[in-house]
Amino acid sequence: MNELLDPLLLSRWQFGLTTIYHFLFVPLTIGMATTVAIFQTAWVRTGKVHYLQMTQFFGKIFLINFAMGVVTGIVQEFQFGMNWSDYSRFVGDVFGAPLALEGLLAFFFEATFIGLWIFGWDKLSPKIHLLTIWAAAIGSILSAYFIIAANAFMQNPVGFQINEERGRAELTSIVDVLTNKVALAAFPHTIFACFMVSAGLVITVAAYHLSRNQHLDTMKPALKFGLWTMLIAGALTTLAGDQLSLAMVQTQPMKMAAAEAMYHTSTGADASFSIFTLGTPDGVHELFSIRIPYLLSFLSTHTFNGTVEGINDLQAQYVQLYGPGDYTPIIWVTYWSFRWMIGLGIFHILVALTGLWLTRKGRMPEQKWVWKIAIWSFPASLAAMIVGWVFTEMGRQPWLVFGLLKTADGVSPNITGLDVLISLIAFTAVYGTLAVVEFKLIKKAAQKGPDDAPAVDEESGIHQPVTTVY
Repeated sequence: MNELLDPLLLSRWQFGLTTIYHFLFVPLTIGMATTVAIFQTAWVRTGKVHYLQMTQFFGKIFLINFAMGVVTGIVQEFQFGMNWSDYSRFVGDVFGAPLALEGLLAFFFEATFIGLWIFGWDKLSPKIHLLTIWAAAIGSILSAYFIIAANAFMQNPVGFQINEERGRAELTSIVDVLTNKVALAAFPHTIFACFMVSAGLVITVAAYHLSRNQHLDTMKPALKFGLWTMLIAGALTTLAGDQLSLAMVQTQPMKMAAAEAMYHTSTGADASFSIFTLGTPDGVHELFSIRIPYLLSFLSTHTFNGTVEGINDLQAQYVQLYGPGDYTPIIWVTYWSFRWMIGLGIFHILVALTGLWLTRKGRMPEQKWVWKIAIWSFPASLAAMIVGWVFTEMGRQPWLVFGLLKTADGVSPNITGLDVLISLIAFTAVYGTLAVVEFKLIKKAAQKGPDDAPAVDEESGIHQPVTTVY
């Protein structure tokens, strides 16, 4: 019973669950803001009505998602004070700086221009109105960078000094924090992955309607856009992920070793990429594995003869550096989340390639299985981002701030397991309800499809929105 009411364990579960739920909305908001901006740009430049229909249709989905994301994101801020007050006290001076920039600069910038976009259809000129959605898209990307910079400090702490008297980290250079090598590598990887999520949504919705022979004028170009975006964003995500892996090996070698279930330091052919590995129950020794020689060495060092440090050797090093303790993350979680992330990414690139081939020269596949697979693009792309986040955070354990603060030392000292359990149950119930509402709203909007083509404005000679209210 005491283990079940462990405030550390429950606080970790609560933060993990609420963050994963909030993360359902973040990549879609970032990707869809740019997607809608591109559709509206095509309408302003060409005057073709189907681009306006696509702008308004996917704009509705974007706004539903944005509203829900704001609501769930607020809870994240409160948890730092409620459940992780020792963490907040120790790194608040550093961690709070990029968070403040995100909230006071990027988010308000994004929200302001989203408001102008919603209510400015018949009040702003088409070009000025177009600028508002591009400004909102830029704001969402800028917001993501500040959040990634804050998280990168936890992965690779820079730009600080320890105040021994106060027992906390204090900011010495915001520039160092914002130019952290992990942030610079993680940012493009994350943003391109967000574009994969938005492309997945476009593919899913378009496949749903095209499989029913509905809204062909809008869904055919939407499908093409989604497939090309998925292919390009998938390739860029892969390249950016390669750079992120190099930064990870330099700053958190244990995370890479755990991701590969590499128990012993290896070089060249022995530093192989694991397709499948089984280990002993204590996670110390490997029992069976299927590996590709040299591949891990190349991914980690960009050479075929590079050395990759193993879990056991790193554990021994960390004991000498930080004192007695277990410095390995949960191997099976890190190992499989890394593989699911990669596997789902490859799946989407294959879907995009197959879709572009099957729809070449205006063809539409008649096989039902093709559309059924395409409809899974959005949930699968979202799942890829979630397991990627799980890998990033779980692979850092047992550290909250790598090398400075362990997770066990960051939890609030006066909070009880019962306190956390009550709030965990409450959050789960509320978030579960919001999840149902979110799903039904997006499903209803997606299944309804785009509105009919609006009439032509007599003065401007171009199509204007039927309504200004979303």
